[in-house]
Amino acid sequence: MKFKHIFILLFLIGSIAQAQQSYFPERGNWEEKTPSEFKIDTQKLQEAVQFAKDNEYSGSKDLRIAIVKGFEREPYHKILGPTKKRGGPAGLIIKDGYIIAKWGNVERVDMTFSVTKSYLSTMAGLAVDKKLIRSVDDFSYTYLWDNTFDGNHNKKITWRHLLTQSSDWSGQLWGGYDWADRPPREGNIDDWKLRKLNQPGSVFEYNDVRVNVLAYSLLNIWRKPLPQVLKENIMDPIDASTTWRWFGYDNSWVTVDGAKMQSVSGGGHSGGGLFINSLDHARFGLLFLNEGNWNGKQLVSKEWIKEAITPSKANSNYGFMWWLNQKGTRHWENLPEHIYYAAGFGGNFIVIDQKQDLLIVTRWLEPSQIDEFVTKVYRAL
Repeated sequence: MKFKHIFILLFLIGSIAQAQQSYFPERGNWEEKTPSEFKIDTQKLQEAVQFAKDNEYSGSKDLRIAIVKGFEREPYHKILGPTKKRGGPAGLIIKDGYIIAKWGNVERVDMTFSVTKSYLSTMAGLAVDKKLIRSVDDFSYTYLWDNTFDGNHNKKITWRHLLTQSSDWSGQLWGGYDWADRPPREGNIDDWKLRKLNQPGSVFEYNDVRVNVLAYSLLNIWRKPLPQVLKENIMDPIDASTTWRWFGYDNSWVTVDGAKMQSVSGGGHSGGGLFINSLDHARFGLLFLNEGNWNGKQLVSKEWIKEAITPSKANSNYGFMWWLNQKGTRHWENLPEHIYYAAGFGGNFIVIDQKQDLLIVTRWLEPSQIDEFVTKVYRAL
């Protein structure tokens, strides 16, 4: 029995020592180290950085123009929320918590488009951790008694289906129709309106209207604005700056408990979404790199993060609004399959490799070049 106690004590001491070795930057101060301190090839890493600089997103810096051009196929598409002219290429490469490379203006606040979805899914994770949602496999309509999930089809939708973009929710929200968001290449409006609905959970469809249904549903669960939930539970504890903002649309205001609140959007598809700088992105990524723990405090449960980065039935490359580098249509060849990442329009990415303790944030990189850029980073390791 005595030896057993000694073993447990040594185990705890080792665990504490290991935790103490993790580096978490204080607000306004992020320590930098040279790549060579981690036996990383400085020249090859610089080549990767230069590649990111040389392959800037080709769309307009006036993001109103880029959005309208990018989604011109969608009938009735409108910009409903705020936009902002973007900066140039920027980013950071972080090893063991320390910045080993950076480029561009990493303190500039920019739109981040669908990277917002990974923040949004975390709001669901917090709701599960706090038992506001009992299970992601609960039917969503049992939590919202308005008409959001009316109908035989919509009543089959669970939180898991919303989180994995496999709900095939049918309806209209904030003036946007589900069928008009990223419609098929073939057919016309009549075909899209009268399509056969898929069994929830069976087919992956990237669709911002349905993502906004998730955001609206979570607002009703939390009963306070999601930016406030994010600030109190995540961004303040990880010492993020005060410059980030999360917007919805001009018409997405609702009344909850007698107070006017804006239901935020899960991206910038029609404006809005998360406006944030690269350093704050990196803090969010570092939290996930450390399995939801920030300097000894568990902000998001390990169980949630494990489930969030598990391939969904409808898409092996997609979890709970995180992209996964598994075999599939989004697979980055010759790169580890345990990599996962947040991705947004215009080349915004947060790339996480827990095994390597490596984090990459890149802004305004031509999207088709992301796998080549990440490959060049790994060649330096």
